[in-house]
Amino acid sequence: MTIQDSRYEAVTSRDARFDGVFFFAVATTGIYCRPSCPAITPKRENVSFYRTAAAAQGAGFRACRRCRPDAVPGSAEWNARADVVGRAMRLIGDGIVDREGVAGLADRLGYSARQVQRQLNAELGAGPIALARAQRGHTARVLLQTTTMQTAEIAFAAGFASVRQFNETMRAIYAATPSELRASRPGRPARSGRNARSVVAENGRAGVPLRLAHRGPYAMAEIFDHLAARALPGVEEITGSPGSRIYRRTLRLPGGPGVAEAVERRGAEGGWLECRLHLTDLRDLTTAGQRMRRLFDLDADPRAVAERLGADPALAPLVAARPGLRVPGAADPHETAVRAVLGGQEPPARGRSLGAALIAAHGEPLSEPSGGLTHLFPGADTLAGAPLTGLGLPRERRDTLRILANALADGTVHLDPGADREETERRLLALPGIGPRTAGYIRMRALGDPDVRLIGDLAVEDGMRRAGATAAGAGNWRPWSSYAMHHFRAVSRNAGP
Repeated sequence: MTIQDSRYEAVTSRDARFDGVFFFAVATTGIYCRPSCPAITPKRENVSFYRTAAAAQGAGFRACRRCRPDAVPGSAEWNARADVVGRAMRLIGDGIVDREGVAGLADRLGYSARQVQRQLNAELGAGPIALARAQRGHTARVLLQTTTMQTAEIAFAAGFASVRQFNETMRAIYAATPSELRASRPGRPARSGRNARSVVAENGRAGVPLRLAHRGPYAMAEIFDHLAARALPGVEEITGSPGSRIYRRTLRLPGGPGVAEAVERRGAEGGWLECRLHLTDLRDLTTAGQRMRRLFDLDADPRAVAERLGADPALAPLVAARPGLRVPGAADPHETAVRAVLGGQEPPARGRSLGAALIAAHGEPLSEPSGGLTHLFPGADTLAGAPLTGLGLPRERRDTLRILANALADGTVHLDPGADREETERRLLALPGIGPRTAGYIRMRALGDPDVRLIGDLAVEDGMRRAGATAAGAGNWRPWSSYAMHHFRAVSRNAGP
């Protein structure tokens, strides 16, 4: 059976596991869909397959209005791959092309713009501009259907250079004008007008509401438990009771401070995480949304992880007990790296206490508090020049923290989504005071690497003893070693930061 035949079988069975992994287009209708689209399955001879929505759009197909293929989870492949294509996809998702252009993307990857264009076209059927264009179209549709902003404001907020380009792109992708897309939103049509800017307010329920899609089972209670145990006062807060908690945090974004909130809900088999973003500059919508996706590990493929780890006798009962367990990522990679050093392997309560002291001394106050959120986490530039005394830290850890902050501030260590993970880990290990465990933890959380084995982590070692696992079986956990680490940490009584 060929790959194309396998993909057609997934379409025939409406298999949601492949949503975001590939897209299919139908020649007789001119539309493209996600594999789980509920429409009548087209004949095989009329179907073609594409790795990305941008490639389908480039071939002249428009998005299905029924299954909304632009709203699927991202492919877990882009998080797992360390090559230039995987790194480029992570950077494009973060909005680099919109902010810095193709030249900026190429510079971050260490390739020429022509090389990046050629590699993306060869493998994905679309170059960086087309991929960014598809992403802008999705952002614009969300704003049209969830806010009261005027269409001209939406055009620039989504990253379009002009209203004309915005109108042409929306017609090409959705076969509808912006006004028609707005009129087709669920419920009553949104009205634009002088209250349009209410979407940026930080008090009440204003903001941009998003449904961030994920695939398969999702252990939502566990990730909210993890965040609640480590929430730093002033930067993070969790309200409500288990099963209906709201996690809120501040974000340092290119256009200014933002506040993001995510809502816990019961029911784990496929679906979405409800999120709301309050932004100083709506052009940060894509970046903020991607950061929340990474924090909650929404692009993971839990079935692939369970299939691999469940084959290990020691891990099988842990996987069965926590279906869809995710590895928390990072809403702010620099913050995650600093917290990895700040708390060491001490209990979460101690890490919170140290973090609270750091924020009180060096955090950047918000111009207006939002509930219990009062500060942005200190930036690397600030910490690089700070004495860091009075925090209750041993001198050696203060020195390591300052060294790390300097490396982040001067670019010695890069933690952007497209960073070369191997090179970053080598540079971290070259810093005095940072060992394999801390470097691995930063690689796992800040860089979102799904295949990290934490060497010397006390919680992992305790969990392995409890589960009866040994290092000899570590090769069988790849390429999902990070998930094995999190399963072991979940059963440990010694879980650190």
